[in-house]
Amino acid sequence: MPDARNNLNKPPRPFVFINAAMSADGKIATIERKQTRISGRLDFDRMDELRATSDAIMVGIGTVLSDNPSLTVKSKERRETRLASGLPPNPVRIVVDSLVRTPVDADIFKKGEGKRIIAVSESAPREKVAQLAKYAEIITPGEESVDLERLLVELKNRGINRLMVEGGATLNWGLISRGLVDEIYTFVGNIVIGGRSAPTLVDGDGFISEFCRLRLISCEKLEDGVLIKWRVSNNL
Repeated sequence: MPDARNNLNKPPRPFVFINAAMSADGKIATIERKQTRISGRLDFDRMDELRATSDAIMVGIGTVLSDNPSLTVKSKERRETRLASGLPPNPVRIVVDSLVRTPVDADIFKKGEGKRIIAVSESAPREKVAQLAKYAEIITPGEESVDLERLLVELKNRGINRLMVEGGATLNWGLISRGLVDEIYTFVGNIVIGGRSAPTLVDGDGFISEFCRLRLISCEKLEDGVLIKWRVSNNL
């Protein structure tokens, strides 16, 4: 596994990988940005294993607002394995939320044991920050918006070495466009969603040139879809 974290010109950061399921036409949700079941039992189990073997899981505020994920390890056996290794039952759960829009009744706060971190900007409303601070640790790596590189350095300093990213499309773009992703795992399901405004795996402004290049790690049939694993060449 390549270690792009130790670039001599940059401070160390965690190993970062994106894991996502998308339709055959590259969509991760409908035009209503509602979560859609794309993969089956085997892929969900694979995702749960990835969660269980990660130090932290990170999502953007859009994913919290549209999907309300708990980001917990579902398997009792995997949680027990983590506990036996001296780890909490769930990885640290992180939300990138520049303007503090995370609801206090979100499932990330209500379900599962473990640490939560909300990354906000210095321009976030102080009263909302104070309210969320009752439920999670607040860190502020950025002035107008969260500086993702500063955030990753801070997470590394807190002992997070392996970071799983579960989207969404805006966060994926922010990380990839800044060269902060090491590997990408995509399950491509056997459905077509369509819709020009439906989110894809990566949205944002997009590259005009000097595209992010990937190197294929593996490709395998999984149920009625295909699991593709890529290494981000730009980080080699």
